[in-house]
Amino acid sequence: MPDAKWADHFEKLYERSADPWNLTTSAYEVSKYAATLAALEGRHFASGLEIGCAMGTLTQRLAPECDAYLGVDLVEPPLVDARARCAHLPQVRFEKMAIPAEWPSTRFDLIVMSEVLYFLPRAELERLAARCADALLPGGMLLLVNWLGPNDGAMAGQAAAEGFLAALPAGWSRNPYASNKDYRIDVARAPG
Repeated sequence: MPDAKWADHFEKLYERSADPWNLTTSAYEVSKYAATLAALEGRHFASGLEIGCAMGTLTQRLAPECDAYLGVDLVEPPLVDARARCAHLPQVRFEKMAIPAEWPSTRFDLIVMSEVLYFLPRAELERLAARCADALLPGGMLLLVNWLGPNDGAMAGQAAAEGFLAALPAGWSRNPYASNKDYRIDVARAPG
C-alpha cells in the first residue's frame, strides 16, 4: 500500500465515517462483488490474500472459496470491522500491513486487489507486481478490480491495471474478465 501520507488520508476517512465508500450499502458494490466472485470461475483455493481488504465486505464473499485467507489493509480502523464481519469464518485472519514494503511470508494461489492499485505510484506498482509474482504459486490466480472513474490516487484505474499487468513476468496469462463504464476486472495466472 502507499506511504505514510496515504495512511494518514485513510485514517481521516475512517474517522469521519465507518464506511466511507458505502461498501455495505451501495448497489455498485453489490454488483461488483458478484462479478468479482464470478471471476473465480468456481475454483477453490488453498490460500488467498486480499490486499486492501478494508472492512471485509468482499472478504466475506471470497473467503469461503479458500481454505486459508489473509486480508491486509494499511490502517487499523477498517480491520476492526472486518474481523467482526468475518468472525464466523475461521479460515480468515487480518493484518495491518503497508504493502508492498511489508509482505506476508506465506505463498498463495489467489491474490485479490480491488480498487487499490491506483493509489500506488508507478515504481511501487511495479514492486507490487514483483512481490505478487514471487508469492503466487504455480497456476495461481491474480484477480484485479479497478474503478475507472475519478479517484484520489496516483493514477487512473485504467492506467493502474495496465501498468500492473505489464509489470508481471513473461509467461503469465493476462485476461480481461469483465468491464463496464465503472470498473474493469482482470485475471492473470502464474505459469504452471
